[in-house]
Amino acid sequence: MKSFKSYAKVNIFLKIADKRDNYHELVSRFIRVHNLFDIMSFVKTNKKAMYIIGDFGCKLESNTVYKVYNLLKHYKSVEEFFKIYSVKVEKNIPEFAGLGGGSSNAATFLIMVNEYCNLNLSKDELCDIAVQVGADVPFFVYEYDSANVRGIGEIVEKFDEEVLDVQTITPKIKCDTGKIFNIFREKFYKQISKEEENRLLALSSKEILKEFSIYEANDLYEAAITVEPKLKEYEKENWYFSGSGSSFFKINE
Repeated sequence: MKSFKSYAKVNIFLKIADKRDNYHELVSRFIRVHNLFDIMSFVKTNKKAMYIIGDFGCKLESNTVYKVYNLLKHYKSVEEFFKIYSVKVEKNIPEFAGLGGGSSNAATFLIMVNEYCNLNLSKDELCDIAVQVGADVPFFVYEYDSANVRGIGEIVEKFDEEVLDVQTITPKIKCDTGKIFNIFREKFYKQISKEEENRLLALSSKEILKEFSIYEANDLYEAAITVEPKLKEYEKENWYFSGSGSSFFKINE
């Protein structure tokens, strides 16, 4: 069986647009990081039940891949497949890093199961499942190199631009997304205007980064350094902050 690359992502910009129940609606540009990926494959085992082989920092039930399996196991072909096969994940993307590793794994697993279990689901149908697992998962399902992402992650629109060479660094700091959003709400809350949203969505990623500082590009950065002050030690010229961290990135010319 072939292996699949499960790519990382970075957020070129991340803005808060609105509140929806307990969620924040986002406006963001996601780009795929071609030089950083996990490798996923199906391997025969004697487990007789869904099993994930890999080095993860969470319990099986909390794993995004397992969550996808729970949403698919009502398909008889899926249930039968995982009596014979386990999923193997060779981890290279740091966890809890703002690079979307768990979301990417979930999306790649969805794509793999759709192919090997002959589910014949469209990308849109896969995304209906993906959004139940996490806000970043739909982006990875569509497999775009660059996309504008809105809402709670369910609106993904391809953005045509050159493939960018992304360099990342991930400090050994585990950023707690929940805490960062709480501090953002308490101390830094702001919403992007519709006019500014439309302007940003039309600019290329390089244009955005030329115009914005690390503080201006990501609404969560100030909250993140409030929760984890050591992040400031990693600030460098032309480097930016992805998601709720802890990873920084730059675009190589």
